[in-house]
Amino acid sequence: MRLPVELTRAGSRLLSSKGETLNVSSGGVLISEPAEPLEIGQPIEYLISLPTGKTIGEIRLRCMGKVVRRNHGQNAFAATLERYEFVRSSAAGR
Repeated sequence: MRLPVELTRAGSRLLSSKGETLNVSSGGVLISEPAEPLEIGQPIEYLISLPTGKTIGEIRLRCMGKVVRRNHGQNAFAATLERYEFVRSSAAGR
């Protein structure tokens, strides 16, 4: 499933890197590689914009996990989905 995603934090570093999901499951996600390289094992926080039927982005899924592998062939990385919460777009940037 391809959905817009924004990386907001990598460890203690704040990020604002946009991309898209290449694959989503209940345990993790494959995301297009951001401009800044991420290290395997690094904790990350990311926001996935969900479709609502009318538009994408009104509801977002804020996720916490860690980088588990890099897929150089697809220019992507895989991350776990350890915790998540649903947020409205007005609260997503907080």
